[in-house]
Formats: sequence, C-alpha cells, structure tokens
Amino acid sequence: MTADEAGDVWDRRVASGLAFLRRRLSGAYEVDDFGFDPELTEGVMHPLLRVLQRNWFRTEISGGKHIPVDGGGLVVGNHSGTVALDATMLAIACHDESESHRHLRLLGADFVFKMPVVSELARKSGVTLACTPDAERLLSSGELVGVFPEGFKGVGKPFRDRYKLQRFGRGGFVSAALRTGVPIIPAAIVGAEEIYPLIGNIKPLARVLGTPYFPVTPTFPWLGPLGLIPLPSKWLIEFGEPIPTDGMREQADDPMVVFNLADQVRETIQAMLHALLERRPDPFGQ
Repeated sequence: MTADEAGDVWDRRVASGLAFLRRRLSGAYEVDDFGFDPELTEGVMHPLLRVLQRNWFRTEISGGKHIPVDGGGLVVGNHSGTVALDATMLAIACHDESESHRHLRLLGADFVFKMPVVSELARKSGVTLACTPDAERLLSSGELVGVFPEGFKGVGKPFRDRYKLQRFGRGGFVSAALRTGVPIIPAAIVGAEEIYPLIGNIKPLARVLGTPYFPVTPTFPWLGPLGLIPLPSKWLIEFGEPIPTDGMREQADDPMVVFNLADQVRETIQAMLHALLERRPDPFGQ
C-alpha cells in the first residue's frame, strides 16, 4: 500500500468516526422496543470483543451453516467461566459466521439488569430479561434468540465440574420454541471453563454483596485488578444441527414433551462438548 492509499484509508476512517459521533450526539440512531442499538453494537462493542475472541482466545468456530438465514431461531448453549464471557463470544460468533450476519438476542438473568453500567450495555447490545413472554415475543418477530438454561449453576460451578452440563431448569426455553415453531440450535463452547478457574466461593461475602457467588480463582482476589484478566485459553465454538419444532405448538404445555426435548438438547450439547475436547487436548495450546 502506497503512502497516498494509506492516507485515503485513514481519511475514510476519520470521516466515518466523525459521522458516527455526529449521529450519536444528535440522536439520529434507532433502538428497538427492548433497547437494542445495532449501530453501537456493530460499530463499537463487536470490534473490541473480536480482539479478545480472535487474538486472546484464538477462537475456532464451526457449524455456522446451521444458523438460520432468516426467521426465528433459538440458540441453546452451555454456560461456564465464572464471568459470562461465553455469552458475548457466542453472540459475535453468530453474527460473523451466519450467512446473513445475524444478531443474537441473548436472554439475561435479572441480576444483570441490577448492575450499573453493565445493565445499560447489555440492553444496548440486545440482551433482554430471561422470561418466557420476552423470548416468545422476540422469536415470533423473527429474531435469533440465545439462551443458557444452566444459568448461574453453570457459570458458577467449581472447576472440578468443568464441561459437565448442569440441570436445565424447567424447560421454559423449549416451551417458547414450541409455541413459536422455531428450530432449536444447540451450541457447544469449549474454552470458557479455563478463563477464571473457580476453586472457591466465599458465600458470606456473596450474600453481603447480593451476588450469586463470590469467586476465588488462582488469580483473584490475590492479584487484585490483575486477577480480572482472563487466562488465554484456546476456545472452540460449534453450532449443531437444528432441532425442528414446527407443528408442535399444541404440545408446548405438555410437561413430558417439554422435558424430553430439553433432555435431548442437553444430551446433544454434552456430546458436542466431548467431541470438541478431543479436538483440543491442550487448554492453552494453539
């Protein structure tokens, strides 16, 4: 690239950045009913998180062809890592690997929306409260929704239980998929378990702070703020074949159907995790 070409690229970037700031300051941008701001997500959040995903975690992604090109879909993933970075990494993987660059509308626990700053950023990036009415509303409007049925049981489990899926709750995600007739796309994430290995939980301090747990890892709280830097584990993310639910709307309230389908999804993800772990024998290798 010549000096003139490099100068032109720089000029375009500066002009694009100034135009972005002008739109933000003037309010000339759109958010949906849930507070999702696609321009801010694509222009600011995703570029920053891609550096973490590609350079720090060296993430390999497969199965992007299984993400629906359009229409509603429910992506169900395993949850882990003490700090839920797996949710953001999965959202970027969906956007970058899907044919139509789809945004994943994550469902978050109410705890997320009680945290200053984090709550606002979550809303802006498309996260909404993990409740059945919101999930069904998003799915019915043709959105791609992401859910982690293990919840805090998964993200806060001890390191000794890594890659062992926890209970999937009451299967509310299955009921939402059945009522809206959207496919369920299982997703397996390997790598998040090693970023903050949970070796202890100070429960009295967690109760005082009002948090689900207070983690003790090999680096936190011993190293202070430095202990918040995730370890550079090697990540693998895979999207499995969609499980169809069309034509099953009338069975959405049948506990046995919901339980069996939830169990099928759980077993599918567990099998995918085992396969990915065989591909990645060294958690910190290339």
